[in-house]
Amino acid sequence: MKTLRLLTIVPTALAMSLVFAQTNLAQKPTIQINRNLQVDPLVLKGKSGGTVKSNCGNITTEPNQVIQVTESLPYLRLTVESEGKPTLLIDGPGGRFCVMADKYSGGKPELSGFWQAGTYSVYLGELDVSQAEYNYTLSISQINSH
Repeated sequence: MKTLRLLTIVPTALAMSLVFAQTNLAQKPTIQINRNLQVDPLVLKGKSGGTVKSNCGNITTEPNQVIQVTESLPYLRLTVESEGKPTLLIDGPGGRFCVMADKYSGGKPELSGFWQAGTYSVYLGELDVSQAEYNYTLSISQINSH
Protein backbone atom coordinates (compact mmCIF):
# COMPACT_ATOMS: atom_id res chain seq x y z
CA MET A 1 0.00 0.00 0.00
CA LYS A 2 2.79 2.46 0.86
CA THR A 3 4.55 1.64 -2.41
CA LEU A 4 1.43 2.42 -4.39
CA ARG A 5 1.08 5.80 -2.69
CA LEU A 6 4.72 6.64 -3.39
CA LEU A 7 4.27 5.84 -7.07
CA THR A 8 1.35 8.27 -7.23
CA ILE A 9 3.15 11.06 -5.36
CA VAL A 10 6.39 10.99 -7.38
CA PRO A 11 4.79 11.69 -10.81
CA THR A 12 2.67 14.46 -9.27
CA ALA A 13 5.72 16.04 -7.61
CA LEU A 14 7.71 15.73 -10.84
CA ALA A 15 4.92 17.35 -12.84
CA MET A 16 4.66 20.21 -10.34
CA SER A 17 8.43 20.81 -10.38
CA LEU A 18 8.37 20.94 -14.18
CA VAL A 19 5.55 23.49 -14.09
CA PHE A 20 7.52 25.69 -11.66
CA ALA A 21 10.71 25.29 -13.70
CA GLN A 22 8.85 26.33 -16.87
CA THR A 23 7.39 29.36 -15.07
CA ASN A 24 10.82 30.40 -13.75
CA LEU A 25 12.41 30.09 -17.20
CA ALA A 26 9.59 32.11 -18.75
CA GLN A 27 10.41 35.05 -16.47
CA LYS A 28 13.87 35.49 -18.02
CA PRO A 29 13.69 36.63 -21.64
CA THR A 30 16.57 34.97 -23.52
CA ILE A 31 17.94 36.04 -26.87
CA GLN A 32 20.47 34.11 -28.91
CA ILE A 33 23.14 36.03 -30.77
CA ASN A 34 25.60 34.73 -33.35
CA ARG A 35 27.71 36.33 -36.10
CA ASN A 36 24.65 36.94 -38.28
CA LEU A 37 22.51 39.34 -36.25
CA GLN A 38 19.21 39.51 -38.18
CA VAL A 39 18.45 43.12 -37.24
CA ASP A 40 21.28 45.51 -36.40
CA PRO A 41 20.87 47.16 -34.04
CA LEU A 42 18.58 44.84 -32.15
CA VAL A 43 16.49 47.10 -29.87
CA LEU A 44 14.91 45.89 -26.62
CA LYS A 45 12.76 47.94 -24.25
CA GLY A 46 11.86 47.60 -20.60
CA LYS A 47 12.06 49.18 -17.14
CA SER A 48 15.38 49.95 -15.48
CA GLY A 49 16.05 49.95 -11.77
CA GLY A 50 14.76 47.79 -8.99
CA THR A 51 14.76 47.27 -5.25
CA VAL A 52 18.17 45.59 -4.89
CA LYS A 53 20.94 48.04 -4.01
CA SER A 54 24.23 47.14 -5.70
CA ASN A 55 27.53 48.80 -6.59
CA CYS A 56 25.97 49.27 -10.02
CA GLY A 57 22.84 51.15 -8.91
CA ASN A 58 19.46 49.74 -8.01
CA ILE A 59 18.74 46.52 -9.94
CA THR A 60 16.10 43.79 -10.00
CA THR A 61 16.57 40.35 -8.43
CA GLU A 62 16.34 38.69 -11.87
CA PRO A 63 18.19 39.89 -14.99
CA ASN A 64 16.28 42.18 -17.34
CA GLN A 65 17.67 40.17 -20.22
CA VAL A 66 19.60 36.95 -20.71
CA ILE A 67 21.82 36.83 -23.79
CA GLN A 68 23.15 33.56 -25.15
CA VAL A 69 26.17 34.21 -27.38
CA THR A 70 26.28 31.00 -29.42
CA GLU A 71 29.79 31.57 -30.83
CA SER A 72 32.60 33.94 -29.86
CA LEU A 73 32.11 37.34 -31.48
CA PRO A 74 35.00 39.67 -32.40
CA TYR A 75 32.79 42.69 -31.68
CA LEU A 76 29.48 43.27 -29.92
CA ARG A 77 28.19 46.51 -28.39
CA LEU A 78 25.43 47.01 -25.82
CA THR A 79 24.19 50.58 -25.30
CA VAL A 80 21.51 51.76 -22.85
CA GLU A 81 19.37 54.88 -23.16
CA SER A 82 17.04 56.07 -20.41
CA GLU A 83 15.63 59.29 -18.96
CA GLY A 84 17.16 58.47 -15.59
CA LYS A 85 20.75 57.65 -14.72
CA PRO A 86 21.04 54.13 -16.13
CA THR A 87 23.71 51.55 -15.43
CA LEU A 88 24.57 48.36 -17.23
CA LEU A 89 25.57 45.30 -15.18
CA ILE A 90 26.66 42.28 -17.18
CA ASP A 91 27.47 38.97 -15.54
CA GLY A 92 28.97 36.44 -17.93
CA PRO A 93 31.76 33.97 -18.68
CA GLY A 94 34.41 36.72 -18.69
CA GLY A 95 33.37 38.13 -15.31
CA ARG A 96 31.03 40.75 -13.94
CA PHE A 97 31.14 44.25 -15.40
CA CYS A 98 29.40 47.44 -14.29
CA VAL A 99 29.19 50.31 -16.76
CA MET A 100 27.97 53.77 -15.82
CA ALA A 101 27.33 56.72 -18.07
CA ASP A 102 30.04 59.33 -18.43
CA LYS A 103 30.72 62.38 -20.58
CA TYR A 104 32.48 60.24 -23.22
CA SER A 105 29.44 58.00 -23.72
CA GLY A 106 27.02 60.93 -23.92
CA GLY A 107 25.17 59.74 -20.83
CA LYS A 108 24.60 56.27 -22.30
CA PRO A 109 26.29 53.30 -20.61
CA GLU A 110 27.98 51.20 -23.27
CA LEU A 111 30.08 48.04 -23.29
CA SER A 112 31.76 46.88 -26.47
CA GLY A 113 34.48 44.57 -27.68
CA PHE A 114 35.12 40.84 -27.95
CA TRP A 115 32.42 38.59 -26.46
CA GLN A 116 33.19 34.94 -25.83
CA ALA A 117 30.52 32.29 -26.30
CA GLY A 118 28.33 31.77 -23.24
CA THR A 119 25.38 33.05 -21.25
CA TYR A 120 25.25 36.66 -20.07
CA SER A 121 22.83 38.01 -17.46
CA VAL A 122 22.10 41.68 -18.18
CA TYR A 123 20.74 44.01 -15.48
CA LEU A 124 19.63 47.55 -16.32
CA GLY A 125 20.22 49.47 -13.13
CA GLU A 126 19.34 52.98 -12.03
CA LEU A 127 21.38 55.47 -9.98
CA ASP A 128 18.49 57.94 -9.49
CA VAL A 129 17.03 56.91 -6.13
CA SER A 130 14.18 59.43 -6.29
CA GLN A 131 12.39 57.20 -8.82
CA ALA A 132 12.55 53.42 -8.76
CA GLU A 133 12.13 52.77 -12.49
CA TYR A 134 12.58 54.41 -15.88
CA ASN A 135 11.82 53.18 -19.36
CA TYR A 136 14.99 52.04 -21.11
CA THR A 137 16.10 51.11 -24.61
CA LEU A 138 18.88 48.54 -24.93
CA SER A 139 20.60 48.45 -28.33
CA ILE A 140 22.70 45.45 -29.35
CA SER A 141 24.93 45.89 -32.38
CA GLN A 142 27.81 44.21 -34.18
CA ILE A 143 28.69 47.36 -36.12
CA ASN A 144 31.78 49.14 -34.80
CA SER A 145 30.85 52.83 -35.10
CA HIS A 146 33.90 54.18 -33.23
